[in-house]
Amino acid sequence: MTDEPGIRVGSVDCLIAWGWDAGHAETFTPHASAGLEPGRIVIEDRGSYLVRTAAGEVRATVSGHYRHEAATDRTMIFPAVGDWVALQGTPDADHRIVRGVLPRRTALVRRAPTDHVTPEQVLGANIDTVLVMTSLNHDLNLRRLERYLTLAWGSGARPVVVLSKADLAPDHDAAVAGVAVVAGGAPIHVVSSVTGVGLDDLRARLGPGRTLAIIGSSGVGKSTLVNALAGQSLETTGESRADDGRGRHTTSRRHLVLLPGGGLVLDTPGMRELGLVEADAGLDETFEDIDALATECRFADCLHETEPGCAVRAAVGDGRLDPGRLASRQKLDRELDRMERGRDTRARAEDRRRWRLIQQASARQTRPKHGADHP
Repeated sequence: MTDEPGIRVGSVDCLIAWGWDAGHAETFTPHASAGLEPGRIVIEDRGSYLVRTAAGEVRATVSGHYRHEAATDRTMIFPAVGDWVALQGTPDADHRIVRGVLPRRTALVRRAPTDHVTPEQVLGANIDTVLVMTSLNHDLNLRRLERYLTLAWGSGARPVVVLSKADLAPDHDAAVAGVAVVAGGAPIHVVSSVTGVGLDDLRARLGPGRTLAIIGSSGVGKSTLVNALAGQSLETTGESRADDGRGRHTTSRRHLVLLPGGGLVLDTPGMRELGLVEADAGLDETFEDIDALATECRFADCLHETEPGCAVRAAVGDGRLDPGRLASRQKLDRELDRMERGRDTRARAEDRRRWRLIQQASARQTRPKHGADHP
């Protein structure tokens, strides 16, 4: 079986539908010279991976050596869904060992939940477009949408706002206008997976090898949208509740799906926590209206709190700027400042730990020699 007519099974050209291109082939050259094969991670499942290779889907795990090196070297990339990886075969034909990860072009990264073993969590890699999805019913929350947009802009991919369940909110002009204020330069699509409204415009953003990621709260219809774009049932969905129109959470893990008509979609579970990581660029894009006003402040380092001559506070006072939007920007600024301070603290602790290991290893090497020289 092949992904494209006329492409030989086992040929790397089978991976073109999955996003493989000349750029990836060039960066893979050293791995190819070492006899490794390329693959793209489709699902991550408790330390193991389902990987799409030229030969089909295989299971893979990270080598013990790689895991050890990644634990001490912060420059090493640990695999995530959407990554292109270099694989080594094993006696088991359906299993591979991950020996390397190709550089990411884009990455959706959030601060990991409090019970996670690492401070950061990669939701998806090598994404072209991020669909930031919220529904046109009781779930619509502009402050939460700003947070998702900041995450999307910070990934390096192009954000697109998707307002779902248009069939449940026939009078949605005011809601769309409110979203337009916070969307910045991100296009807005109003869709209904039930009636098909707006789906053709979204399909136009797909194409061979292009990857879309869908992020949003539980119940906004992400999996239903995947099925609608595919024209068939690929993901499990739940019925909307009658009292508030919210769907039931169904997606439990990130899954990269190849659509029958071409293009790939990364469906993600709804997130209860959405902490930001290094999102300065994302903040600039999401709150470009506030930043534009800030250029007119009397002081270049104005915090838009009590400083005289603050153009941002003046805009709030005369109704040009929603005070909730300013408060949201200031909250995210404080959150990222805390994150940066925490990262510096962890980095210093890791440096101290690494030097202790080096000193201990040095002591073990020199102890026998001193014992021999000084009986």
